[in-house]
Amino acid sequence: MNWDWEKLQQKRQKHFSGQGGQRPDFGDFQEKLNQLKKLKLPGGKFIILGFVVLWLLSGIFIVHPDEVGIVQRFGEFHREKGPGLNYHIPFPVEKAQTPRVTEVNRLEVGFRTAQTQGRVAGAQSRTVPEESLMLTGDENMLDVQFIVQYQIKDARKFLFNIFQPHKAVKDAAEATMREVIGYNNIDAALTDEKLKIQMESRDLLQEILDKYEAGIRVIAVQLQDVHPPLEVIDSFRDVTSAREDQIKFINEAEAYRNEVLPKARGEAAAILNRAEAFKEQEIRRADGESARFLSVLQEYKNSPDVTKKRIYLETMQEILSDPDVNKMIISNDALNRSVPYLPLHQMMERGLNVPSGTTGGSK
Repeated sequence: MNWDWEKLQQKRQKHFSGQGGQRPDFGDFQEKLNQLKKLKLPGGKFIILGFVVLWLLSGIFIVHPDEVGIVQRFGEFHREKGPGLNYHIPFPVEKAQTPRVTEVNRLEVGFRTAQTQGRVAGAQSRTVPEESLMLTGDENMLDVQFIVQYQIKDARKFLFNIFQPHKAVKDAAEATMREVIGYNNIDAALTDEKLKIQMESRDLLQEILDKYEAGIRVIAVQLQDVHPPLEVIDSFRDVTSAREDQIKFINEAEAYRNEVLPKARGEAAAILNRAEAFKEQEIRRADGESARFLSVLQEYKNSPDVTKKRIYLETMQEILSDPDVNKMIISNDALNRSVPYLPLHQMMERGLNVPSGTTGGSK
C-alpha cells in the first residue's frame, strides 16, 4: 500500500497549527518549565519543619478517668493506656481509641423514644412491631417492649471481637427475649412473673455475649410495656379484669375462711371440754350413788327394820323440807272418823267460789 507522505505532512501541519497557521514552539515551553523548577519559596525549610512538628504533636491524646486508651499499630491492637496524658506514633502508623468503660449504655428494643437536643421527651415514643411482636408458649401474640442496660467490661474485646457492638447487643437481646417469652405462657408475661422473665433474659443475654467474647457486662433487662396486639387488646383487658375479680373473690373467701375456721375450732374445743367435764361429773356422781347404794344395801342386809325406818325418815325429811311441795297433815283420829277433806287451797288457786259456811258433807 502506497502512502502519500506529502498529504500526510500537510494534514499534520494543519492539525498543530494555531490561528496564525504556525506550529507551537516547544522550546519556549521547556524554558518556562525550567524556570518554575528553579523557583524557591521563602522559608521553605521552616514550613516543612512546622508540618513535622504538628504531625508529631498529633500523637498526643488524653484518657479521662472513665475511659481506657486502646492504641492500634497499623490497625492491630498494640497496647492499653490508663487515664492521663498519653502519646502514640501519629497516623498512619498508630491511632488511639478511648471507649468509656464506666458509662451505662441504654438500648431500646421494640420501641424508640423521641429525643430533642439530646434530651429524652418522655411522652413521645414510637413502636417497632418487627422487634416487639413475639409468640408465647401457648401460641398467643404479645407486644413486648424492653430496655437493656450494659457496660464495657473489656475494651479490647469490645473494639476488636464484634462488629457494630450496639447492633450486636440489640440483636442478641431481641433473640433472648423471644426465647424466654417462647417458653412462658401469656398469663405469666402479663401478670405476676415479669420479674422472673427479666432475670432469665438478663442471664441468657449475658451468656450469649460471653460466648461472643464481646467484653460487655449486662446490668439489667427491664420490661417497659407488655400488652397484647392493639387489634385484640380490648378482649384481653376484659379477660384480665375477670381474672382480677377471680383473684379478689378467692382472697375474700380465703380471708373469710381464715376468720371462721379458728372461731369454729375454738367453739368445738369448748364444747368438747364441757362434754368431757360433764362426763367426768356424771361418772363421779354415778360412782358415788352406786357406792352409797351398796353401803345401804349392806346395812339393810345386816338390820332390815332399822334400815327401812331410817330410809323412811330420810325420805319424809326430804319431802317435808321441800317448800315447793304442798303438804296437808291429818291426824289418825281424823282419818278414822272419815272427816271429808276438801283441797280448799287448790280450789282457790283455780278461782272456784266456795259457799260460806260450807265445811263439807251434805247439807
